[in-house]
Amino acid sequence: MDYILTADALCKRYRHFQALDDFSIHVPKGAIYGFIGKNGAGKTTLIRLICGLQEPTSGSYALYGARNTEPGIAKHRRRMGAVVETPSIYLDMTAEDNLKEQYRIIGLPSFDDIPELLELVGLADTGRKKAKNFSLGMRQRLGIAIALAGNPDFLVLDEPINGLDPIGIAEVRSFIRELCDARGKTILISSHILSEISLLADDIGIIDHGALLEEESLAELEQKSSKHIRFTLSDTAQAARILERNFHENHFSIQDDHNLRLHNLDLPVGKIVTAFVENGLEVSEAHTCEESLEDYFKRVTGGEGIA
Repeated sequence: MDYILTADALCKRYRHFQALDDFSIHVPKGAIYGFIGKNGAGKTTLIRLICGLQEPTSGSYALYGARNTEPGIAKHRRRMGAVVETPSIYLDMTAEDNLKEQYRIIGLPSFDDIPELLELVGLADTGRKKAKNFSLGMRQRLGIAIALAGNPDFLVLDEPINGLDPIGIAEVRSFIRELCDARGKTILISSHILSEISLLADDIGIIDHGALLEEESLAELEQKSSKHIRFTLSDTAQAARILERNFHENHFSIQDDHNLRLHNLDLPVGKIVTAFVENGLEVSEAHTCEESLEDYFKRVTGGEGIA
């Protein structure tokens, strides 16, 4: 698979606080990657590192295959656009003037595509209205428009829906999806709002206390948290062999040495338990469970979960 961003054993320490700890990540090209964690988990720290705003304490990351220690990394960063924490906009300027200023800063020779960019983010009709009179959602969209100046391949958005009302969230979510599907952008979007990211992302990374705990596609994550039959027994490896041999079933997942999840709800639980016992397994529990995404996050992070 072709990855835009990878990291290996990445660490960032601020005096007595470990913000990133042996961190790894793999962001596939052409996907929306949902970077999920509670406030303070390390999301913004990673974004600041890959944008070149800070240096890692140890470990490394790569953009487009170029390591952060290589001289050419600056060239690859120019293929990125980012909104870090809050959008950097001039409140006394219009949306168009904000974009013109950004074009000047990064050395773009022409303003010709600014109207198209304003149309893309839904700000084409703001006219002479100054950004200080924009709603929070409009400011977020202007910030993303500024990040899109120069037509970057890779867009990094730090909590872009934070503080928005439901209409603003839906608007931002819709055009982020369009940027990926219609324009081929790769997007890393950090958030602590799990319910919204699950409606948007193709891939999910879960960060907690500076470490990446899980990384998988949204489909894989949903399968882990879907309705299933949970068996607690003496040996899951042997149970797996029995399911495959006796029931021709491989739609299951082994959680650890004693917990197995069967995702095919059509199989007869009584017959499965009987087969387990007849083959010398001790079965202490077998019941149907349905775990929400929020429940799954609580279990993975060992905490209170995410909004």
